[in-house]
Amino acid sequence: MLGSDSPETAFAVSALLFQVVLIIHFALRTWRFATALRYGPIVYALGVPAAGVSILLLLAGKPWSLWLSGFLYLIWAFYGYVVEYVKKIEWRNPVRWSVFGPYVFLYLATVMFYWWPLALVQKPLWYVYAALFIISTVLNAVSHKGPAEGQERD
Repeated sequence: MLGSDSPETAFAVSALLFQVVLIIHFALRTWRFATALRYGPIVYALGVPAAGVSILLLLAGKPWSLWLSGFLYLIWAFYGYVVEYVKKIEWRNPVRWSVFGPYVFLYLATVMFYWWPLALVQKPLWYVYAALFIISTVLNAVSHKGPAEGQERD
């Protein structure tokens, strides 16, 4: 039960914060594209504390289903940061499958391994995450149309 187990509470908070951060980022990317690009590395940088939570869960003897997500987040974040900010590879339009495939796989793996184990922690949290996931997915899809008219894409 949430609250009685600190590592599980940390997992649940991490999972929900992951979706909240994505919602904020995708909303910015939809309506304030240049701002999203400027602060986008923060989304990736949060993979470091997520991995820290996973280390705590691992050391607490929690099952792999609880600690895997933070490590996946860190791997996705490292990959995304290198692709987007270090190498500045344009891979979304047109789709560059050699980058798109691993990026989307790692992203979805991170999302799912935060989501599914929430049912083991506390079932209502699974539903909250589902609602947040729907919101972030819609904003993500809308944001891929590019910046709104008059906004810079730099």
